[in-house]
Formats: sequence, structure tokens, C-alpha cells
Amino acid sequence: MVEQKKILGEERRSFILQLLKDSPVPVTGSELANQTNVSRQVIVGDITLLKAKNEPIIATSQGYIYLKQNTSNYSFERTIACRHSPDDTEKELNLLVDHGVLVKDVKIEHKVYGDLTASIMVSNRQEVKQFMANLQKTRAALLSELTEGIHLHTISASSIQVLDEAEKALKAEGFLIES
Repeated sequence: MVEQKKILGEERRSFILQLLKDSPVPVTGSELANQTNVSRQVIVGDITLLKAKNEPIIATSQGYIYLKQNTSNYSFERTIACRHSPDDTEKELNLLVDHGVLVKDVKIEHKVYGDLTASIMVSNRQEVKQFMANLQKTRAALLSELTEGIHLHTISASSIQVLDEAEKALKAEGFLIES
């Protein structure tokens, strides 16, 4: 058995950056670790260093994503306030993506920590399914569980009309908190 050589330092970070830029799907830290023959913790450090150099990398529940500048499909954005039980999370996300919306994140206002934001980055049912599977597999709590179901989402779409239709659907389900 031939042992793989570790990719070191700056060369490894360049490799990671190119891999993320080229990937049409999120790449997990474990996948990056396997490809570079280092630990996942080293990858976390590398990602931190790349972010410090202003590389637009975000960590999602599906893995790391390089935010490409081509966001023309999602030119319009707004923040919406929602409230529902944890059991309705998948229904809420599917409702949004079925309307052609990208759900970028979830935000809550925590009593001690203030504003907390977590990236979601789902735009279709397959990504929602993967997000929900990761929640179940890790037994992670939803941020909204800390605020009795109240949370915000940043959503993006190709038009204001798409955003409006998605909001109407949320309202019809009783998920939208209106101002």
C-alpha cells in the first residue's frame, strides 16, 4: 500500500480554493481532508485562513461553498420573519424552494448572544432533504428552538413577484409573522 503524501500549506489552500470554485455542489471538510491527506481540523484552519483573505467561502450543513459572483438568478433579496414548530421546518423550506426561492440563512435574536445567523443555502427539494437528513443525523437543534419558533430568513429570487408569491404561501400556512 502506497501512502499518500500530504499537500502542505499554501499549496493545499490553493488546491482547496480551486476545488471549491470548480465544484457545483458543497464539499465537506472530510472530503477535503481525504483529498489533501490531512485532518479535518487542518481543513477548518485552512478555510479560516482563506476567509481571512476575503475569499467568499461559507460553511453550510452540506459542506463548504465558494460563493460565485454569478448570482443573476437571485437578484432580489429580502428578510422575512417566520414562526413554526420544529416539525414544520421541512415544510417551510420546501414551500420556499418550490416557489423558486433560495433560502440563504436563518437568524434569531438570542437573549444572551444577540443576533445569531446560520447559513442554510437551499434552493431545491434535494438540498432541503439533505439539510434535514444532516439535522437528524447530527441531532442538532434548530436555532428557532431557542426562540419558541421565531426566526428570520434571508431569501433571494429572480424577481420581486417570486418573493411576494413565496410570502403569500408562507402566510397561507400560518408561518409568516407580519409586521
